[in-house]
Amino acid sequence: MSVVPAEVLPGSALPVEETVREAAELGPRARLWPSLCAVYRAQLSRARVARIPLLFVATFQSIGIMILMRGVVDGGGEARAVVAGSAVLVVAFVALNLLAQYFGQLRASGGLDHYATLPVPPAAVVLGAAGAYASFTVPGTVVTAVFGCVLFGLPLSHLWVLVAVIPLAGAALSGLGAALGLLAPRPELATLLGQLGMSAALLLGVLPADRMPEAVRFARDLLPSTYGVEAFARTFGPDPDWAFVLGDLAVCGVVGVVSLAVATWAYRRAAVR
Repeated sequence: MSVVPAEVLPGSALPVEETVREAAELGPRARLWPSLCAVYRAQLSRARVARIPLLFVATFQSIGIMILMRGVVDGGGEARAVVAGSAVLVVAFVALNLLAQYFGQLRASGGLDHYATLPVPPAAVVLGAAGAYASFTVPGTVVTAVFGCVLFGLPLSHLWVLVAVIPLAGAALSGLGAALGLLAPRPELATLLGQLGMSAALLLGVLPADRMPEAVRFARDLLPSTYGVEAFARTFGPDPDWAFVLGDLAVCGVVGVVSLAVATWAYRRAAVR
């Protein structure tokens, strides 16, 4: 009498298949927030080496512009525009210019293939990298704003509004910079587009809007950083209209959501090619 294993019996085939199927089940997909935090920490640690020169260049550039403008601007609304625009320019230098270069080089070098193999949502990659780069702008933006207020004699009492201006303007500009870098066919073109975007933020954000032609004012309204500049500039007045400040911040936030969504779509498009 031979002993037959139970696994080979016809009636036991279904339980064996179910056992194999249960063992082959994959784990749950990575959630957005833990993935975003992981990408953010990784990007922050990689970019930490370049923190000091990056902060120095961005801050020195904005402070130098304010010193130059001090010779032609005395005070009033023009001084508010110069200080607010110079402070947001620090954010534009990093979030728009450097992020466009980073994603352009990442696409050209095949770095997107590495992220595509990880169980990380595309939005986590874009948001994590954008948040890491935007984090470097906080000290430079605060230093630029304080220096500008002292230089032009503006009040320092409402600088706390930078807590909202920096992340909202950073989100809008980071999304735009990431989209430019991911959609550009070559890294050189991504660098060029980032430089042009930063130049637009410089010319349209720092220069007083009252002295611009009507066509240039329309182009200024299309720039995402404009609403962050306007919100910050309004707080320098003797009696700020907080409804308009909140309105500008809300527009800046909506533009940030749209630009980051476009950057996420551009990441998916570039990763599958």
